Amino acid sequence: MEQQGYDVVVVGGGAAGLSAGLTLARARRSVLVVDGGRPRNAPAAGVHGFLTRDGMPPAELAALGTAEVRGYGGEVVEGQVDRLEHDPAAEGTGRPGFVVTTADGARVTARRLVVATGLVDGLPDVAGVAQRWGRDVLHCPYCHGYEVRDQALGIVAGGPLAVHQALLFRQWSEDVVLFLHTAALPTEEESEQLAARGVRVVEGRVASLVVADDRVTGVRLASGEVVARDAVVVGPRMTARADLLAGLGLVPEDLVMRDVVVGSVVPADPTGATAVPGVYLAGNVSDMRAQVVHAAAAGVMVGATVNADLVQEDTATAVAAARAARSPVGV
Repeated sequence: MEQQGYDVVVVGGGAAGLSAGLTLARARRSVLVVDGGRPRNAPAAGVHGFLTRDGMPPAELAALGTAEVRGYGGEVVEGQVDRLEHDPAAEGTGRPGFVVTTADGARVTARRLVVATGLVDGLPDVAGVAQRWGRDVLHCPYCHGYEVRDQALGIVAGGPLAVHQALLFRQWSEDVVLFLHTAALPTEEESEQLAARGVRVVEGRVASLVVADDRVTGVRLASGEVVARDAVVVGPRMTARADLLAGLGLVPEDLVMRDVVVGSVVPADPTGATAVPGVYLAGNVSDMRAQVVHAAAAGVMVGATVNADLVQEDTATAVAAARAARSPVGV
């Protein structure tokens, strides 16, 4: 970190954080991006659905983005942010201000904060799932469906969205099996839909995945039966990485779908603004459904919004200074 005070500190160096940093650096703002080095998509072989970057390894995309931010004078550093606090020096001014403390004890101030810390995928407690996650254990058909096209797919149910997931992945393969695992039996309507699409339903808890030669070859049920599969789909519970925000008064809220909690996000408006003035969010921390391209777009939106916010503050400061300069001495 080259200085002690910045216009904006961005916490998180993924697609959202780097895009926010790039937009702000191009707006000639002093910006620091602090990246904790825990990208959600690290296990994936490539990023998909990102026009002109389809199939690019996540680490390569991050490296290119980092270089672009630095090319406009922005700073990008590796490190862990331990604490976010309101800046005592800003109290009573009517303007936001923050202190950012990193794990190595460094402290910098920021006029605005952009938090793009992403989320954590809570995976089913099934042996082999965590080890194969992002490779041949998947969750998003638009991220990975094409890569497992025409393969034997297994959907390990964990809630009421499993039928929807099975019907989605049926678009990419004619051989889809829905393992009910801990989910309830499908409704009569759902059973009709699954049968019409040729999706087989297997009852019983899943005990583990079968792996051979560094690839999934099947799903083992608690009964001992093994159903041959080439790839497995799960529905993780997605939890916002939001511990840092608690000290500022921002906490995650449960996201409920079909009367079931599927994850948590921190509320923000469409521009990324939160209930705390000066604090903005971008990417999965506030939108669990955002793919990489969406997160990048959100970063651009937030960067532009933050710059406009700072322009307004800078203008108010300039007007006050001009008025003071015109006032007669002693008046």
